[in-house]
Amino acid sequence: MRVLVLVLLVPLLPWLAAPQEADPERGRVVWEQCVACHALDEGESGDLGPSLAGVFGREAGTRDDFRYSGPMRRSGITWDAATLDAFLAAPQEVVPNNRMPFEGIVDAQARRDLVAFLEQTTRPAPE
Repeated sequence: MRVLVLVLLVPLLPWLAAPQEADPERGRVVWEQCVACHALDEGESGDLGPSLAGVFGREAGTRDDFRYSGPMRRSGITWDAATLDAFLAAPQEVVPNNRMPFEGIVDAQARRDLVAFLEQTTRPAPE
């Protein structure tokens, strides 16, 4: 019986181990954790955090319409998929003493999905 189970599972191992492609629609679901503090539209801000409109390519702590913590303003981070992923995994490790009251998203696939959603949603529309 064990051999049969192994024979059936072995072909699935690469699929189980390989990360799935980022899915913005799954990221929209993950976004629900963020919506209480952040907005996606320009000119809006969340109750506790800045708008994420145009976040890709922007230096951290530089929106004029939000009062950032000193550590965030001094972080030197420019937001891209990699920096967002790292920050979303462990905000206090990436920018110690920042004011974001969020412990992070442990699941790497959920972070990839969220970053894909943010990339799709927050980039300016082409002119």
